[in-house]
Amino acid sequence: MPPETRKNGSKGPRILIVDDDPGQRSLLDSFLRSQGFETVTAASGEKALETLRAGDFSMMISDVRMPGLSGLETMRLARQEHAVLPILLVTAYADIREAVGAMRDGALNYLAKPIDLDELLTTVQQATGITAHAPMKFSADRQLPAHVVAKSPLMQAVFHDASLIAASESRILITGESGVGKEVLADVIHAWSARAGGPLVKVNCAAIPETLLESELFGHEKGAFTGAVAQRIGRFEVAKDGTIFLDEVADMSPPLQAKLLRVTQEGRFHRVGSNTELHTNARILAATNRNLDEEVKAGRFREDLFYRLNVVELNIPSLRERPEDILPLASAFIAEFTHGKARFSSSVADCLTRYSWPGNVRELRNSMERAVLLSQGELVLPEHLPAKVRAVSETAPAAEPQDAQRLGEIERQAIIQTLQKHDFNRTETAKALGISRRALIYKLQRFRAEGYPVDSA
Repeated sequence: MPPETRKNGSKGPRILIVDDDPGQRSLLDSFLRSQGFETVTAASGEKALETLRAGDFSMMISDVRMPGLSGLETMRLARQEHAVLPILLVTAYADIREAVGAMRDGALNYLAKPIDLDELLTTVQQATGITAHAPMKFSADRQLPAHVVAKSPLMQAVFHDASLIAASESRILITGESGVGKEVLADVIHAWSARAGGPLVKVNCAAIPETLLESELFGHEKGAFTGAVAQRIGRFEVAKDGTIFLDEVADMSPPLQAKLLRVTQEGRFHRVGSNTELHTNARILAATNRNLDEEVKAGRFREDLFYRLNVVELNIPSLRERPEDILPLASAFIAEFTHGKARFSSSVADCLTRYSWPGNVRELRNSMERAVLLSQGELVLPEHLPAKVRAVSETAPAAEPQDAQRLGEIERQAIIQTLQKHDFNRTETAKALGISRRALIYKLQRFRAEGYPVDSA
């Protein structure tokens, strides 16, 4: 079967993408085409070598783990005929030591999964001679729904990434603290995808008892267990050619994780109590408020399932990381609860912006609903807010503009020093700073635009 070729009408550099995972291929393919590159995809190392012999390419991007020829073997064989072709390896964390060794055998570099699109674009631009650090292009026809508030640069960056990823068929892991809006992001991704006309089926894995979750996901036959008085169609079967959203996926038991792995790999499953194999083409979006890296290390989550679900990760920052969204969200909630008939005072605004919102958007929404009830739908005052929200404003001194400027300088110095300490590894830098990777990337983009050194030589 010939390799799949996609063009976007540009005369940009031609890149060969090699990966046995259709979701990963789709992600890299759609993203690079959106940035002006021409792409060709191959599902195996063997097919990649045939494609290289038949065409002219500026670069090859290959996964490391593939059946048949691995990415490393493919690279070494490609080097025999294409000695100067830039080759970028994509690898899971478990393969990094091997990938680093491969750089001695001719690899240009390696990227760890999940793919950081900003890092990918920078690497590809440098390898193909395109001006480095050019801003990513985003789809102009992707408009946020009216009910979604994203005024902060951090949330705009999240939805910009989502606009690029939505067009692919890749699986997406949405991470973030409880209450940040992971389900809202899943809604938007589905609406922006080619599957928008199909169903979006949602399953909260933490809210369904473990004994019933398998039946909920895959369905069951009549008599399969006590209480199974009729056949039940599972959520994967209902999703068909649409999207299934698995919220709090880390709460699944190990046996159920094994069954989910088979669905992500092959799209095949059985109803409980049946030997008949069924197929689903549903795109999987998963979400969790846990650190799945730590869950894998602790043995509570399967590593192979983690990498299958985490083709690309979208991290939603906490509300305290994006204070620009607090007042617009509060206004939107008050308008929703009162049909636009109420507003809040400037003293309420001060309370809202000073509070840290550990419950994030969910806590803010609940606080606004309470305030509307107590104010009887008129002017919302501080006394209508929960005591812990207004207490912060009562005890905190007012900040001076110069204090904010000094804090900004201190933050920038700390981030750049930590980045250098970790050899410009953004994942490790974000962990050391205690912030999300997405928040770090946005800050580095801003520092770079201001002329500060944030990239390795």
